[in-house]
This record gives sequence, structure tokens and C-alpha cells, in this order.
Amino acid sequence: MSSSTAPTTTIDRLRIAVIIGSTRPGRAGKPIADWFLTQTRSRTDIEVDLIDLADARLPVVLADNDDGSLPAEVTAVGERLAAADGFVVVTPEYNHGYPAALKNAIDWFYDEWSAKPVAFVSYGGAAKGIRAVEQLRQVFAEVHATTTRDGVSIDLGHTDRLGWPSSPGVDGAAKLMLDQLTWWSRALRTARAEHPYVAAA
Repeated sequence: MSSSTAPTTTIDRLRIAVIIGSTRPGRAGKPIADWFLTQTRSRTDIEVDLIDLADARLPVVLADNDDGSLPAEVTAVGERLAAADGFVVVTPEYNHGYPAALKNAIDWFYDEWSAKPVAFVSYGGAAKGIRAVEQLRQVFAEVHATTTRDGVSIDLGHTDRLGWPSSPGVDGAAKLMLDQLTWWSRALRTARAEHPYVAAA
């Protein structure tokens, strides 16, 4: 039985944070994230927390406070990331890379990412954001997150009037990615509970 149809309880449900990585006005990331949320609604095994970095307004300069205090915006996002069992990052490709706002959001945190899975919904031109994703795999490895093999890659030349992807197979790609993400999310949640993860000496 697939994870999307297996019976679950409220306690068993996984918390997945969907992060919109672009903060540009008029960005394609918001309608693409809206489309992706529709792909999660039929699933009984997850609940979704949408984190829009445009709303989060994380400072662009990392704090170095002697008292260990953090800006309120950072604390608020950090609590949501810490509560998540896994992540879906919705990212564009800017100049063959990922957006600065997304890197800033990753760099503000460490333990919140560690020993958790990350999947990607990328978008762009002909490359569909794949180059940004391959770079992000290296970044997330450094904070001890693990990334799923399969993701969703969207050509912005094939979207409908709402800005939602319209290419054949994109819904199936989202299901496959979610199946992998929930498997890793559950496995790593169990492992963290039984054996606390040590990221660095």
C-alpha cells in the first residue's frame, strides 16, 4: 500500500514545511507553490506549513550577538523549521543558481535542518531550475540534511493562466517526490527519536 493511501492518525501525520525561496515582486514561485499545495490535499499522511520567505523578512546580515539572542523574525521561522519532519523547497534558477534570499534562510539555521529530508520543486527556462537544485544539494549536505533523488522541475513556458505548471507528467512527478519525502521523513523522525543526531564534534 502506498504512503498516500495508508491509514494514519493525527499523531502519525508528518509535518512538511513548504518554503517559497524567491522574494521578488511578481515571482512565479507563489503560484507554483499554490499548485503544489493542491498536490498534497488528498494525502492523509502529511500536514503542510507554508513558509513564504517574502513574508518572513529574515535579516540579510547574520547576527553575532554575545548573549545568543536572535531577531524575532529568525526565532519565528526557526520554530516552524524545528517542528517540521521534512521540507519542500520551491526555488527558481537565477543566473544558473539559486536566489540569495534562500541561501540566507538556510544559513540562519543549522540544527533545524539536520537529519531531515529536503525535496525540491524548481522552475525556470529550458533547464527548469535543475542547476539551482544541484547546487542546493551541496548546501543542504553541509547542514546535515539529506535530499531526495526525485523532484519536480517546471518549464515556465508551460504554465496556465494561473501560473500553474501544465506539462504532462508534472502531477505524477509531484506524487513520486512526496512518496520519497514522506518515507525519508518518517524514517529519520524515528531515527532521531531513538538516537539523537550529532551533526559535528
